[in-house]
Amino acid sequence: MMPACDCIRRTKTIISILIFAAVSCIPLLAQSPPENVKAYVPVLPSVKAKFWKIDSAVGYAVKNVGGGVYVISDNGWQSAFLVTDDGVIVFDAPASFGKNIPSAIAKVTDQPIKILIYSHIHKDHIGGSAAFKNIKDLQIIALESVTDFLKEMDDPNRLLPNVTFKSEKTITLGGKTVELTRHFYHSHEGDLFIYVPQAKFLMAVDCVTPGYAPFRGFDITTNFHEYLKVFEELSAYDFDTFVGGHLTDIGGKKDVETTKEFTYDVYHTVKRIHNNMDQAAVVAEAAKTVGTDNEFALFKAVLDKVTNDSVRELQPRWIDRLAGVDVWLPSHVRTALIYVRWDDKE
Repeated sequence: MMPACDCIRRTKTIISILIFAAVSCIPLLAQSPPENVKAYVPVLPSVKAKFWKIDSAVGYAVKNVGGGVYVISDNGWQSAFLVTDDGVIVFDAPASFGKNIPSAIAKVTDQPIKILIYSHIHKDHIGGSAAFKNIKDLQIIALESVTDFLKEMDDPNRLLPNVTFKSEKTITLGGKTVELTRHFYHSHEGDLFIYVPQAKFLMAVDCVTPGYAPFRGFDITTNFHEYLKVFEELSAYDFDTFVGGHLTDIGGKKDVETTKEFTYDVYHTVKRIHNNMDQAAVVAEAAKTVGTDNEFALFKAVLDKVTNDSVRELQPRWIDRLAGVDVWLPSHVRTALIYVRWDDKE
């Protein structure tokens, strides 16, 4: 019979395949049955009170946040635009309401739309850009890496950028400035911070959702190491208004700080539980049921115990502070666990 400790060591060489399948594939194929959905706690009253009032006949609402910046939302996705003396700059065109952005802008100003900026590649945030295809001389600005990806996709709903840059770009129009900087906290191709200094406005999509825990797996990040850095990078800016691209409200520095606190609590808790666990004992106990030759099952027993113990400790600390904690916390723990076991230092 193979010793339990040898079983762990040998399994490490192949377990990354298991993790990829378990974390990436299974949730896409399975749906929670209704009885499980009912088990989630309701949205926190403090969060629900800040839902935007959306006219169902229109499908979106627009808020003036000052400095020429307006935010558009349908309580699911968010976009924004900056009105200047020489035209309008649009930040993202979500698939859900992108077709309505030109008419929404026309209700605010007579200035023409001059520029559309893509925050990153994901179609839920730029899949409504086809509504802009007939705008004469429109500049569509994005990272070179984003543009290369979109060329390969050849998606008619995501218009190809015609102005590209590698890492940083400053746009000046009608006396207003927009600063764009590349980061890698979310997607492989890069993510933009969109900053309007005169308005103290900062937009960074898919990292902080005011009032809520992050979406699944820390906003389906492809790089948790960079995700851990994003909060300090955001806090380096002088901003009053923050737009994260999703859900029911805009935020500020406090929301960035709270999400950072949550993220690091998950990370440190998972690391402590993982590093202090007697993994050989967990494997030995599991082997009584599945035998010593089913290495995937044995290693999964270790991962599952770390996950379950972490969720059990973390959830009471956060369930009354952020909405959706119970929905996505297991996925956050798994994302942190992958990082702790395979990328992090001891």
